[in-house]
Amino acid sequence: MTRTMIRVAIGLLAVTSSAIVVAQDMGEVTVQATRVSKQRVGTTASGIPIVDSSLSYGVSVKDLDLSSNAGAMALQKRVTDAARAACKELGRQFPDSTPGDDADCEKAATAKAMVKVNELLAAAAKNSGK
Repeated sequence: MTRTMIRVAIGLLAVTSSAIVVAQDMGEVTVQATRVSKQRVGTTASGIPIVDSSLSYGVSVKDLDLSSNAGAMALQKRVTDAARAACKELGRQFPDSTPGDDADCEKAATAKAMVKVNELLAAAAKNSGK
C-alpha cells in the first residue's frame, strides 16, 4: 500500500511539473523583424560580409486570458505593435535595406510571430474546454 501511494505521489509530481513547464513556455511570444542591407554592414572576424540585420522583441502574455476573445485580440495587437516598432527601428538604423518600407517588414514579422500566437490560442482553448 505504501509503495502504491509513493508511486501515485511521484506520478502527480511529474504531471504537475510538466504543467508548470508548459505554463512558463506560454509566457512570451518573440517578434523578430529582419532586413537585408543593400550595403555591407560589416564583416565577421573571418572576413564574411554581414548584410542581414534583425531585431527581436518579446511580447508578454502572462497577464492575458488567452481563452477569451479579448485576450486573443490584445495579444494580436501587442504582436503587431512590436513588429511595427522593430521594423521602424531597423528602418531608422538601415535606411537602404529591404524590404524598402516598414509596412512590408511589419507584415512579414507579424506573420512569423502569429504562428506562435495561434499555437498559444489553440492551447488555451483546449485547456479551457472551448
